Amino acid sequence: MDELTKFATRPTGVGEMFQLLRDGTPRTRAELVALTGQSRSTIAARVDVLLASGLVSPAGEATSTGGRPPATFRFNPAARVVLAVDLGATHARLAVTDLAGEVLAEHAEQIAIADGPGEVLGTVVDRGRKLLEQTGRADDLVSVGVGLPGPVEHSTGRPINPPIMPGWDDADVPGILGARLHVPVLVDNDVNVMALGEHSSQWPGTDHLLFVKVATGIGSGIIMDGQIRRGAQGSAGDLGHIAVADGPDLPCRCGNTGCLEAVAGGPAIAAVLAADGADASTGADVVALVRAGDLAASHAVREAGRHIGGVLAACVSLLNPSVIVIGGQVAEAGEHLVAGIREVVYRRSLPLATQHLRIVASRTMGRAGVLGASAMAADHVLSPAAIDAIAV
Repeated sequence: MDELTKFATRPTGVGEMFQLLRDGTPRTRAELVALTGQSRSTIAARVDVLLASGLVSPAGEATSTGGRPPATFRFNPAARVVLAVDLGATHARLAVTDLAGEVLAEHAEQIAIADGPGEVLGTVVDRGRKLLEQTGRADDLVSVGVGLPGPVEHSTGRPINPPIMPGWDDADVPGILGARLHVPVLVDNDVNVMALGEHSSQWPGTDHLLFVKVATGIGSGIIMDGQIRRGAQGSAGDLGHIAVADGPDLPCRCGNTGCLEAVAGGPAIAAVLAADGADASTGADVVALVRAGDLAASHAVREAGRHIGGVLAACVSLLNPSVIVIGGQVAEAGEHLVAGIREVVYRRSLPLATQHLRIVASRTMGRAGVLGASAMAADHVLSPAAIDAIAV
């Protein structure tokens, strides 16, 4: 369906009209009239509102077809900024970005999520304010996006029984941060946020994408029809606790045995290597061994990839994604993990489902979380309803 067919059949408010400009393509008033079916006077008034807000700016003149060349307008993502926050079990990465996800300043440091929401969120506020001061954009902050390493009730932004986040259950993360930063705060689990980051920055034209994070735990973010899919209780994509067929019957922290996380997560791979005398206890240790040329570590990572591929083969048949992106700490070991995944997925999935399937490593260089948090925060303040509110 092209833009003219989509929008000319019904009236559209200033918020919906603004969505036509978000791709950054300059458009004239006449083009907006054609796309929306609104009168020239209505479109002119709405363009004036957007120009006054700074969210749209002049973009020069279009080619003349006779007479004075018409003026064009486009989205101005530099008009406001958002604070993007990616929290893990042991790390915090923050970035100030514009409304299109362009990173203006960023900061990363080691933390302990187990220190609880008071200390961790206090650090987030402190570091976030310093980044805003560094960019000189403190007055332009309009929203905050946060990714947390545990289940989150998306409608409230509260963590729900997070297994590695003691003291965080039902913590009012949006309320705590919002009270100190004075803007709306959006919160989701880290893998969903990373999926948004990969999708918005690297695969914006891909409607069906599966992002898989392989680190201490294993999880996935599901994008179908261009939207993140969370499931009924927000737990969609929890690959880590699917049983591995014919895998070792190892105990998992969830209480079951033989889960993918217990077999192929970073600590599980490290335990296999340690049993053979290697100095390894974490996923980071495994990555270091692979990068140092340790053959046993490379083989162990590839075998973990095969186990993950066995689970993903079922996901491919069920969801039929066009791209699977592999990220997380263990993916930093290079092609060994992805090669093992590809080997099994392409062998076990139906040819129709894999005919155009791409299985690739993350391209965001560790920024998937902050880029996704940025996209989530920006989408909230640029939604049709939010834009309509500034036009009142």
